[in-house]
Amino acid sequence: MDKSQYSGNIPPLLQIGDVLLTGEIITEQFCCDLSACHGACCVEGDAGAPVTLDEIGEIEQDLDTVWSQLSASAQAVIDRQGVAYTDRDGDLVTSIVGGKDCVFTAPLHLPDEENPDGIDVVGCAFEAAYRTGRCSFCKPVSCALYPIREKQFSGGSVGLTYHRWEVCEAARQKGRQLRLPLYRFLKEPLIRRFGEAWYQELCDVAALFHPEV
Repeated sequence: MDKSQYSGNIPPLLQIGDVLLTGEIITEQFCCDLSACHGACCVEGDAGAPVTLDEIGEIEQDLDTVWSQLSASAQAVIDRQGVAYTDRDGDLVTSIVGGKDCVFTAPLHLPDEENPDGIDVVGCAFEAAYRTGRCSFCKPVSCALYPIREKQFSGGSVGLTYHRWEVCEAARQKGRQLRLPLYRFLKEPLIRRFGEAWYQELCDVAALFHPEV
């Protein structure tokens, strides 16, 4: 890494390998707070989560594992059109119920200390099964990376941007309380997507601007 290209304030756009990313990914602080948002990102919006053909294959392979956790409406949508569809932009995305809810949304049972008020919280049925060792597929990498969004460019390069959504305000507040940068919060999915070496270079670049994190 040529550290000389990074000096002074963090630039609005950085390049690490073949990946272009906005400086907000380093500077923004973020930590999901399910007890506050109740899993809103799974049930808000107007399209499903972007998926690859490989991910669709993994979803179909492990679908039986989570089937009983899905709502009857979600099961009906999957029976009718499958686990994914092509949206208005021509992208493959997970199927949705009622124009917004991801079909893989399921109730989550958080420990009492994380949800003292006993509020209904939802999340990804696949992730819940993966975390308890019941299936090999976690969830689409586009979901795991949120609020980072990925865009593919011609020539093989990738762009990463931070998506600011009002339903994630509690996550921004919690991130500030914990002083947890977004790229640190998303360590696991960033490594899953781009590899250990790439993530370490991201950390090295971030340390030039924020040595304390």
